[in-house]
Amino acid sequence: MKKKLLLFLLLTAFIIDAQEKRTSTKGVIVFEASVPFFEPVKAKNDGVNLILNTKKGIITFVVYIDRFSFERSLMQEHFNANYMESKKYPKATFKGLIEKFDLKNIAPDATEYYIKGKITMHGKSKNIRVLAKIKKVAAGIELISNFTLNSDDYNIEIPYIVRSKISKNVNVKVKAVL
Repeated sequence: MKKKLLLFLLLTAFIIDAQEKRTSTKGVIVFEASVPFFEPVKAKNDGVNLILNTKKGIITFVVYIDRFSFERSLMQEHFNANYMESKKYPKATFKGLIEKFDLKNIAPDATEYYIKGKITMHGKSKNIRVLAKIKKVAAGIELISNFTLNSDDYNIEIPYIVRSKISKNVNVKVKAVL
């Protein structure tokens, strides 16, 4: 009897916890490190994993580096082998808190929230705080954010020969529906 009660309590706790989380495996991140007058340096990853704890406002992203796709395959090869070293550092992560988040306040009109947390990429971590727009859509909760990261903060070295063609300040756009 005690085992059945324990099992029932564990299953109930799991179900309650699962209702507080929204997930997606189809988040999209687009980054651009282009410099005027040179070839665009732009890539897209549309397989970003996200988890949002709607009760606590905690959000987690997991981005597999080798899933970024470029228009030119040679650029993608250099990105993975030379810059991001995706075999050594296969993923980037972010874990943060959506400030003043309350699920019952999410409406069809976008509301701006700050998200602060720690991003880990290329073996380095940095605390960041970014602005995001969050709204209710038919498929769930939509999150959109645009921000800039500096490659120096993550020890991503840009070879001297192409340094003038690639920006150290990388514009990042995130869009996800949870």
